Amino acid sequence: MPPTRFAFPALLAGAACIGFAGIFVRLSDIGPVATGFWRLLLAAPVLWLLSLHTPSPPINRRRGVALLAIGAFFALDLTVWHLSLHITTVANATLLTNCVPVFCVPLVGWLIWKEPIAPGFSLSFIVTLVGVLLLTGENFALAPARFRGDLLATLAAVFYCGYLLVLKLVRQDMPVMRLMAISSAISAMVMLAIALVRGEAIWPSGWHAWSVLVALALITQVGGQSLIAYGLGHLPTHVSALGLMFQPLVATLAAWLLFAEAISPLQVSGAVVIVLGVWLAKRQTH
Repeated sequence: MPPTRFAFPALLAGAACIGFAGIFVRLSDIGPVATGFWRLLLAAPVLWLLSLHTPSPPINRRRGVALLAIGAFFALDLTVWHLSLHITTVANATLLTNCVPVFCVPLVGWLIWKEPIAPGFSLSFIVTLVGVLLLTGENFALAPARFRGDLLATLAAVFYCGYLLVLKLVRQDMPVMRLMAISSAISAMVMLAIALVRGEAIWPSGWHAWSVLVALALITQVGGQSLIAYGLGHLPTHVSALGLMFQPLVATLAAWLLFAEAISPLQVSGAVVIVLGVWLAKRQTH
């Protein structure tokens, strides 16, 4: 079976794993940026071990610059997003961080790589966007504290766009596990520096704190980001960006179950509409 048959399911599975990231950040008892540092640091050696069986091209100047850019973009994305999770809802933070790439990533992919946008993309995009708005619209509020968190999540989306675009560029000629191992290590160092400057507590206090960080590293970084990177290497950019909208669905449902963040019948209908939109996007991969 060709790799492209696995690409879209891998992308959705990765998005579902990332959907739990906000939950783990909320459960962590150390600083938000320090939490991101441990997510990356704990994941890097696992990713490196998983990459040893796959031949990897030498890191020339072009790949080295791209890896530094990926690491920096992802570190800034996680830093700002983790801060937003302590100010606004998990649903809002996840939605806003993934909404901007849906607009920007396909446009840049078309402008830079001349990737054609499938005729059916408009329909799947509109359906998915309507579902997301139904799912999270009731959570939006103009209360000053939450609004500031929403703005931070939107800023995180800008860094996430840069991460996805450079990742797709390098993913075309570098094995996914090696790419994720190196970029995770770079991102970890950037986040450690930011956490130290902020004066955050770095060292977890007990087994519960460590278990949260290990789960965050294995589920979201090793599992989620690796699956997303694999999907990006085999799918059109616009389809990949739309598939990532699966994250708000998982995040909203998880926050409802664990943190009692309200979910209404209207939001349930939004979840159904998102599934329909993602299914329409999947049809474009055949």
